[in-house]
Amino acid sequence: MGWLRRLFFRERLEADLDKELRFHFEFQVADKVRSGISESEARRLTRIEFGGIEQIKEDCRERRGTMWLESLLQDVRYALRRLRKAPGFTLTAVLTLALGIGATTAIFTLVQQVMLRSLPVSRPDQLWRVGDSDHCCYSNGYTQGGGRFQPENHWNFFSWEAYKQLRANTPAFENLAAFQPGQYNAYLAVRPAGSSTAVEMRNGEYVSGNFFKTFGISAWRGRLFTDADDREGAPPVAVMSFRVWREKYGSDASVAGKTYEINGHPFTIVGVARPGFFGAKIDSGGNMPDFWLPLTTEPLIASTTSRLKNPRLAWLDLIGRVRRQTNPQNLETELNVELHQWLESHASDMNPQEKALLPKQTLRLTPGGAGVSLMREEYADGLLLLLLAAACVLLVACANVANLMLARGLKDRRQTGIRVTLGAPRSRLVRKALIESLLLALIGGGAGIPVAYAGARLILRLAFAGPDTLDTWAPVNASPSAPMLLFALAISVVAGLIFGLAPAWMTSHADPIEAIRGTRGTEGGNRGDFGSAWAQKMLVILQTAISLVLVSAAAMLGQSLRNLGQQNFGFDSDGKYLVTIDPKISNYKPEQLVPLFREIEGPLRRIPGVQGVGSILAAPLTSWVWQHDIRVAGKPEPGPQDSVSSGWTRVTPGFFATLGDRMVMGRPITDEDTTSTRPIAVVNHAFARKFFAGENPIGQHFGPVPPKNAGMYEIVGVVSDVDFADGVRPMYFLPEAQSTYLLDTESEERELQSHYLGSVLLSAPANPADLQTQVKKTLANTAPDLVLNSIQPYREVVHANFAQQRMIASLTWLFGAAGLVLAAVGLYGVTAYGVEQRTSEIGVRMALGADRNSVIALVLRGAFWQVGIGLGIGIPAAIGAGYLMASQLFGVTPWNPVLLACATVLLGLAALCAAVIPARRAATIDPMQALRSE
Repeated sequence: MGWLRRLFFRERLEADLDKELRFHFEFQVADKVRSGISESEARRLTRIEFGGIEQIKEDCRERRGTMWLESLLQDVRYALRRLRKAPGFTLTAVLTLALGIGATTAIFTLVQQVMLRSLPVSRPDQLWRVGDSDHCCYSNGYTQGGGRFQPENHWNFFSWEAYKQLRANTPAFENLAAFQPGQYNAYLAVRPAGSSTAVEMRNGEYVSGNFFKTFGISAWRGRLFTDADDREGAPPVAVMSFRVWREKYGSDASVAGKTYEINGHPFTIVGVARPGFFGAKIDSGGNMPDFWLPLTTEPLIASTTSRLKNPRLAWLDLIGRVRRQTNPQNLETELNVELHQWLESHASDMNPQEKALLPKQTLRLTPGGAGVSLMREEYADGLLLLLLAAACVLLVACANVANLMLARGLKDRRQTGIRVTLGAPRSRLVRKALIESLLLALIGGGAGIPVAYAGARLILRLAFAGPDTLDTWAPVNASPSAPMLLFALAISVVAGLIFGLAPAWMTSHADPIEAIRGTRGTEGGNRGDFGSAWAQKMLVILQTAISLVLVSAAAMLGQSLRNLGQQNFGFDSDGKYLVTIDPKISNYKPEQLVPLFREIEGPLRRIPGVQGVGSILAAPLTSWVWQHDIRVAGKPEPGPQDSVSSGWTRVTPGFFATLGDRMVMGRPITDEDTTSTRPIAVVNHAFARKFFAGENPIGQHFGPVPPKNAGMYEIVGVVSDVDFADGVRPMYFLPEAQSTYLLDTESEERELQSHYLGSVLLSAPANPADLQTQVKKTLANTAPDLVLNSIQPYREVVHANFAQQRMIASLTWLFGAAGLVLAAVGLYGVTAYGVEQRTSEIGVRMALGADRNSVIALVLRGAFWQVGIGLGIGIPAAIGAGYLMASQLFGVTPWNPVLLACATVLLGLAALCAAVIPARRAATIDPMQALRSE
């Protein structure tokens, strides 16, 4: 209430001053009238005189503001001087805050980059995406949705024909652009035209001619695409990304206009995109486009597997820039009408199931300013979990600094009491303490920026495994930015208020008489000490509870990561190597593929140390497998709710033996399975259980839908289950040397693509040191035109599959360790301070016969009842946290008594170590010296 009294007193002073001035004014007017001056002239002259007095009043008000500013600056200088004179306290507090603020800012940096960032384009708020799912990559047929990631009957991808229909009939769009979705870019083999140098592997992306115009992007060199470049028959052109132009072509200005061979075809590079533009999509693999190609050049690159003119194949994402004043809801309705008109125009091509679902097909219009980000959905939960963990570390750090400031304030309570006795307003004391805490927080925030930068880079390295990730992947940038600096400033101010307010209030409200007397007796011997001691203990309890939650979460995530890495994938990755190749961009024709794999597998087997070689379309744990419904010969048609889907792939004869996938029954695929023999298939155990439960599958026939294909393949063998990407599911394997030609366009295209095997598996149990060099040399000699992407141990492939989980577990362990250390330091500080306060009491106890062990037990009891209350609060909180992060756990229940008990024991041991030191110090107190000091 002191500030209210001062405000009232100031207002009374001003009111009295005004009353006195009015009386004096009338007196001067009357005096002038008596001297013969008219009243109006007297009032005019008096007003002139009193103008100076009014100026004096204004000057006084300005002086009062200046004095307040000078007082504030004086408090700032005083706080800086106090911090400088206590280097130990300042350094400890700054390092503690730098850890908490830096960790929180690092996570926020990634959250801002991944989840909150807009595309670096013109007016991103005007961009709208046609679709509501970020998951890739294409859909085949006239119905969409209903999969794992997409809502039922929702359209997210569009064929080239459907795109042209929507673009031509939607005037609300200034421009409607199409581009290749998801993480499956066009893989390009690039080299200068006429050069004999080795080709370089580059990522490409097919886009419409108005792609750059839609996003408002200008060229850095040369020009960008126009609609004229995206017409059939137009000369092939490409746009190079700024990153590749700078890093791979030395910022050569003459690149624009040069001709490059792309997959053996001449393309003119018409321009270089501006810096910072990486396209309209972000995925966690870092597959930024190096080159953009017009959509109409896709048949030139893809050849017989072209998707451009297949109306059933939806493989394009659409983003448009709407005109001003456009109502998105009305536009969405208009787009749905156009979609149904286009679908009805293809009703004759639909199967009965598609016709039944036709009325339910719909699309959603969603904001497109952030582009299409697979990574946003993939990492959202993990980043939010880490943000909460970092916030917990920050709270523990603030509690630690608050404890330090409380102890420091109590140490200075005599000086504080003298100031209060001499009339210092308590608001001024609170302001002094708050200024000191805010300065401390700002210094800690400044020190936390390098911590945040290093932490963000660490997260990138953990999350996006790869040697060149940080240097080549620009969409997620760990460098300090304006949002990062503003967040660090804001969090520093908030932290300063959090840990500074309570200590400032308590130290300024100490009893001045007790403070001056400086009595030290039992713990909390006076009212000010009692309140401060309880505040310190409550802070320790809070630290203990939060630290237990962090350590428990780290234990659960660590166990989950171990479960993921140790799960049975159906094969042993040790001693195996994966060679990824791309026959398609090497311009091999379908009829050349069977001889190609025979030519490369034979020499690879002869490499010393190699015991087996086999090839597959996409190796286990590296990619999704194709899925379709099947029909079994002799079986009735399945019901509407029956699941009849199976995955499938194509392999060479040595694959099963090389992988270590054992035969359950029958035989594997062999060299005798050729185009001249009957079509055969090998199925996995899950396939046999699902479709032939209780029957012998050997000799049975099946095939892909429609039912007329039910007798297509004869089952000759059953292999054990292997996890390809998302758990074990029914799978069948076809020989690379056999081809089956079905009558629909989709199956024809899939059949052609399935022969372009991209993975060669090697079994080399001895792990020869020069194996990778030998493989490169062998492939260069036997197939010099074959594009080799990579050679890596299979265990690295498995390791890379869990990069996100490893990042979350590693950082949570780091935060848990930081919280544990800070909690132990806080407990040590409170216990040591309590021992100092109770020096005389301990001296009396020892003088009356207490031994060292009883003194140690006394101090430990005081410390562990705080820890016990913290654990009592932390255990239910840890269980709740387990349920909140259940989606991040694999093979671990949110309520895991063993892991929780381990976390509790670990925290108890840390508390014991923190409390034993001051307890042993208390046991060494000299009773006479303690009593004499009192």
